[in-house]
Amino acid sequence: MKRAAAILPLLALAACAHGPAPEPEVRIQEVIVERPIACVPDNLKVAPVYPDTDEALAAAADASARYALLWAGRLLRAARADEVEPVISKCREAAQ
Repeated sequence: MKRAAAILPLLALAACAHGPAPEPEVRIQEVIVERPIACVPDNLKVAPVYPDTDEALAAAADASARYALLWAGRLLRAARADEVEPVISKCREAAQ
């Protein structure tokens, strides 16, 4: 009992000496998180079926028919390049 009586004033003194809790320090920290970028937009069309396949060229009736198949394939490839090249450029810009 004497020990409890001796410890009680020490506990009371320690509680008074502690004082109020300090205000919390608020810090704002910027965290940069890299997220993957989808380079292929949803509205990009699927590549067309090109008419100048090896099989189609081999089955063509004559040189004129082969030429027509090659010309049609060239036009489709040029149109596809016009669609795809801006997408590739934007993707490269975003990656830098």
